[in-house]
Amino acid sequence: MVSLKQLFSSSLGRKYLMGASGLALVIFIILHLLGNLTLYAGHGEPMNTYSARLHSLGMGLIIAEVGLLLTFVIHIIAAIQVTMTSKNARPIGYASTETKGGPTKNTMTSRNMIVTGLVLLLFLIVHLKQMRFGPNVADGYTASLEGVMVHDIYRVVVETFQDIKWVIFYSASMFFLGFHFRHGFWSAFQSLGAINPRWSKPIYAMGLIIALLLTAGFFFMPIYIYATQGGAS
Repeated sequence: MVSLKQLFSSSLGRKYLMGASGLALVIFIILHLLGNLTLYAGHGEPMNTYSARLHSLGMGLIIAEVGLLLTFVIHIIAAIQVTMTSKNARPIGYASTETKGGPTKNTMTSRNMIVTGLVLLLFLIVHLKQMRFGPNVADGYTASLEGVMVHDIYRVVVETFQDIKWVIFYSASMFFLGFHFRHGFWSAFQSLGAINPRWSKPIYAMGLIIALLLTAGFFFMPIYIYATQGGAS
């Protein structure tokens, strides 16, 4: 069985790790958005119920979070290694974005994946600090669901987005998510060797559509809460 160390030491292995971890994160982001759509209900019960069900998994949730953290770490390390290897191989850069096999998707978005990735890393750190490790039950953030006291995560979200600077930060960060996802979706399939010329354009188009949907879904949440929960008053 090939170890992670062996995969990281191989150029092809790093591409596989970057592609596989990227697709895993895509799935997570889609599921995360579906859960966060409960915020559009306009009151706390749906969001708090969703959060309480996740936490009811107990050790299962912890294992999932550790696995997700490892996936992020693997993706970041592999992406940096692949980018550095690529730059060292062609320090001047190509004048053309065409190859014998067709377009390489060498666009402004693809050339700045590390930049958008670093912005998203900063966003993730802030997001976890505020939402995952922010005010909790011990701080009085509780809500009652069918007579059971649970963490009032909805209150945490609302209080955060009553501050316009956090609305701007979160919404602006979603543009970087969209740009990163737009190229990353296609690139993940390419890294895994799962693209032939016939499917390249449809997969790229699918990535663009999903990126637009995810960006829009997350982008309007802070604005909606700010406008409906007293932030704009």
